[in-house]
Amino acid sequence: MTFDAGTALLEPPSSPARRIAAAREQVAEACRAAGRDPSVVRIVGVTKMQPREVVAAAIAAGLDEIGENYLQEARPKLEGLVARKHFIGHVQTNKAKAIVQTFDVVQSVDRLDAGLAVLKASRALGKPVAALIQVNVSPTERFGLPPGEAAALAERLRAEGLTVDGVMAIGPLDASRDETLRAFGVAAETFRQVGGTTLSLGMSGDWREAVEAGSTMLRLGTMLFGARR
Repeated sequence: MTFDAGTALLEPPSSPARRIAAAREQVAEACRAAGRDPSVVRIVGVTKMQPREVVAAAIAAGLDEIGENYLQEARPKLEGLVARKHFIGHVQTNKAKAIVQTFDVVQSVDRLDAGLAVLKASRALGKPVAALIQVNVSPTERFGLPPGEAAALAERLRAEGLTVDGVMAIGPLDASRDETLRAFGVAAETFRQVGGTTLSLGMSGDWREAVEAGSTMLRLGTMLFGARR
């Protein structure tokens, strides 16, 4: 079996178990090349636009963390499936309760009212939820807090009682490797200022640069599941 040395599997194996195993092997190799312990880098399978049966098969194959962008799509798809569920879409405050009902981690808190809405819903439901501060390190990204404001927001939300466990960022689109590494370096420095255990950085097109920058969580979609349907 031959894999492409770039960002994704050139010809993904047919079964979810083999795809996941192959992705983990590539990530582990990249970690070792960067002088990092592979065990500290987790993989979240991004299942946007993938059918429920594909998600269930991936979980059965050992993928225990799942990410979704859209609440309306995620609620029926993920219901009853046992995995740690990550919301990675934009947080609308009027949907905070439904987000907390559906997910265990909200990776995209980028303003005070969003964080407070998540905290209020968590308390109302009696369901603990972790949050990440989304920072904007890309000129093409619409959402995310300026990196210089992230530590203050994290401190305020922690004071209110929300568990803030780190930082999430989306890399620049169609950027050179050097541009991507610079952007990820900003995210990594922001993570050091914010604190926590999770730097959610890197997707199927730029995960290698994310590993080099210190990411502890990769959000992989097409690398695991192929093209979206």
